Amino acid sequence: MHELSVTQNILEIALRHAQQAGAVRIREINLVIGELSSIVDDSVQFYWDIISAGTIAQEARLNFVRVPAKLRCRQCGHEFALGRNDYVCPACGSFAVSVVGGEEFYLDSIEVDLAEPQPGPGQTP
Repeated sequence: MHELSVTQNILEIALRHAQQAGAVRIREINLVIGELSSIVDDSVQFYWDIISAGTIAQEARLNFVRVPAKLRCRQCGHEFALGRNDYVCPACGSFAVSVVGGEEFYLDSIEVDLAEPQPGPGQTP
């Protein structure tokens, strides 16, 4: 259920930035989600369709980019991808590892339509 509050935050951020840019419509939102985060794409999309209704973000396409989990060995410094819950450093065999990637969750970018500029005084449309 935490996807609802996450999705509300995404909408607030997108609307704020779109408004600052003078947008009349939000077309696409690009989200980066780490493999280890608990965010479920389908749940975010479900809530998005509900809470964006009636806003300039209605019908905006959500693009989900998944970032793989990455670990760093605290013994030798080797960085490696997490493979099927294997937390052992492939370089030295140590179990002393730290997560250095894959927990991300952020709005990376939005694509908007801007309002057509209005002609100034003395200019013809």
